[in-house]
Amino acid sequence: MSGRDLFCEPRRIRRGAALTLLFASVLVTGAATGSFSDPGRKSPSSAGRPTPMGHHEDVTEAAAEAMADGKSPMEAAERAVSRSGDRWGAVYSQGEYEEFQEALDGQYTGVGLWARRERDGRIEVTRVQTGSPAAAAGIRKGDRLRSVDGEKVDGRPVTEVVSLLRGDADDAAAGTEVALGLERGTRAWSRTLRRAKLSTDSVTVHKLAGGVTVIKVAAFTKGSGDLVRTAVAQAPRRAGIVLDLRGNSGGLVTEAVTVASAFLDGGLVATYDVNGEQRALHADPGGDTAGPLVALVDGGTMSAAELLTGALQDRGRAVVVGSRTFGKGSVQMPSRLPGGSVAELTVGHYRTPSGRSVDGRGITPDLEADDGSLQRAETVLSGLGDE
Repeated sequence: MSGRDLFCEPRRIRRGAALTLLFASVLVTGAATGSFSDPGRKSPSSAGRPTPMGHHEDVTEAAAEAMADGKSPMEAAERAVSRSGDRWGAVYSQGEYEEFQEALDGQYTGVGLWARRERDGRIEVTRVQTGSPAAAAGIRKGDRLRSVDGEKVDGRPVTEVVSLLRGDADDAAAGTEVALGLERGTRAWSRTLRRAKLSTDSVTVHKLAGGVTVIKVAAFTKGSGDLVRTAVAQAPRRAGIVLDLRGNSGGLVTEAVTVASAFLDGGLVATYDVNGEQRALHADPGGDTAGPLVALVDGGTMSAAELLTGALQDRGRAVVVGSRTFGKGSVQMPSRLPGGSVAELTVGHYRTPSGRSVDGRGITPDLEADDGSLQRAETVLSGLGDE
């Protein structure tokens, strides 16, 4: 398991809610104003703001009553969401929600570390973002992270370690300090870093020895769709493309549709319902429909990334390689609560072009592969290229 101090799950993840980028995140910027992140593209927001299924009024009323009684409206709203049985419903503080919006805009506050938990429970740094506080402090890939602000991290889930790095418990802002205990070989030392506002690199591109272009999309943040389209336009067509969606927790639906448009010549990407009203998402015409394409997925592929995978699979555009995806196909709508917190409540579900439901099921790859899935993708591409 791995992660970084960018898209971390908040402390309320224990109840099944996810601040990680979700399917309906395109609605985020319209939570208070009614405006949305990409007014130029038809999206779930284009028909106006729906009212969440049933329990919206209960959650709002619970927050209002608590506020009138001098109690925490946020805690009352959380209890109401829990009682509703909404698996993906969640309540966020104003600070958490602002972080969410920043992440969708391609920014985050942190120190610039990627990390993973090894089999023995140790937390190892897997990457350091160029120009970040971690890079300036001389931290390198392979270093062991032993503690954060005096708390030992061995054996902890990576999401908790990431939360400590970002200072989520205190809604830590850029400029706040965080003390890290580190180890490299036999050397152990401590460094105090200042968190900074950093830009994300949600799309990375590299080429394999045989000329195959690998486009890794970590999350669908603002502008990621155009970055993918540019990478596709620059890729040698005959060698093929691997679209790596492993660990992609979702993001802006409009960006996922833009990525679909890079590989499709128009047509249906997904259908979805909001409070029973059926709607659809379509790709733009003019995408590359000829180049060999493999989509890599795993159990961390969720939400908008599953929407994209389902579209490419159903329409015969990509061979999907990897393991079954997460299975989050529900649509959340954000609404502001008394006291300033925000509730995201489920309003509907989406389906792939063939009508498959993703929620609770995930997407089954065409070819199962765990270890060595990238190598399997290369083999598949070589066969597709010969056809």
